[in-house]
Amino acid sequence: MPMQSFARVIWIVLDSVGIGPLPDAGDYGDIGRTTLGHIAESRFLTIPTLVRMGLANIAPLAHPSPAASPIGAFGKGATHSPGKDTTTGHWEMAGVWLDQAFPVYPQGFPPEIIAEFERQIGRGTIGNKPASGTEIIKELGEEHVRTGKPIVYTSGDSVFQIATHEDVIPIANLYRMCEIARKLLDGPHRVGRVIARPFTGQAGHFVRTSRRHDYAVDPPKPMLLDVLEERGVPVFGIGKIHDIYNGRGVKDYVTTKSNADGMDKLTAALRERSGGLIFCNLVDFDMLYGHRKDVEGFAKSLEEFDLGLGEFLKLLQSSDLLMITADHGCDPDPRWETTDHSREYVPILAFSPLGVAGVDLGIRETLADMGQTIAENFGGSILHGKSFLRELTEPSSIAAR
Repeated sequence: MPMQSFARVIWIVLDSVGIGPLPDAGDYGDIGRTTLGHIAESRFLTIPTLVRMGLANIAPLAHPSPAASPIGAFGKGATHSPGKDTTTGHWEMAGVWLDQAFPVYPQGFPPEIIAEFERQIGRGTIGNKPASGTEIIKELGEEHVRTGKPIVYTSGDSVFQIATHEDVIPIANLYRMCEIARKLLDGPHRVGRVIARPFTGQAGHFVRTSRRHDYAVDPPKPMLLDVLEERGVPVFGIGKIHDIYNGRGVKDYVTTKSNADGMDKLTAALRERSGGLIFCNLVDFDMLYGHRKDVEGFAKSLEEFDLGLGEFLKLLQSSDLLMITADHGCDPDPRWETTDHSREYVPILAFSPLGVAGVDLGIRETLADMGQTIAENFGGSILHGKSFLRELTEPSSIAAR
């Protein structure tokens, strides 16, 4: 058995920060796509804390160079399930493997789905195509305000998104539309999430509000958050964690407005919560930069996260374990026309003030290895995954303090 376990685990998901194509990337049209790799090629990245933890030791990056003596454990994880979306990645981290990918709609939703949705909500819709959320409200927001027709759109993810102006369709009505869509989208059209995307403002200056709400498919049992709940381990969700797991095992949570807001709430949680799992998703990398193919914005966002991370590490206690990972890639490199997610390995970094320096976790066969590690730490287990808790707690990894 491991020498000791951690009283508190902080798990941060850098949404879309992949680190190189998986062996089956060709099945998804993603050969050569590497989110971190291409961002690092674009210019020198100033991410000293991530580098010290071992990020550049996981896979070759043009800049910066690997750390000679990483202060953390490092490796990369493969997605066992088919697909490359938020729900698939997060569910697999919690020990759920999918037999088939959630459906995506590069040509928009079938006419019969839209017709039935319109019948049930009692009005027509506009849009019905893949689009950036900010771009589609620029394009169709004025028509929506004029006609009252909600904007329906999707993306490379398995999502049915509904955008409405808060002064045109009250937020409660938007949420009711999403509930209708969630019930409608089942069977072969069982999308991973239905998402309410409210916005405000005037034509030419529309802005999305913080009252987004996700309606996810209920994950199958058992999964990590069920196991922790059964064992009385508190789970605190930050960002869209609560929505991704449809609230299961995440009774206490906060939403976020940005990565910076997420880090602020993560820091507050660290001060207020002495044990259990603090589970955080930082979505700006995906939402603001990956899908918009903004390489420079992505690079700056990584640098901003790294700056905050350096201060965050100083707050950790000796009984804490910090894990940093991603759920998939979203390579913004302009050489690829697609704005979809990319089928990539995800980085795995682990750090404790007690010391896990220089531990090479290698290539993990499933993202569930992270969930299994957390489950074992709190005395439980999940269906899939191989724990690496021993590598983080055996004598050789905690010799240096």
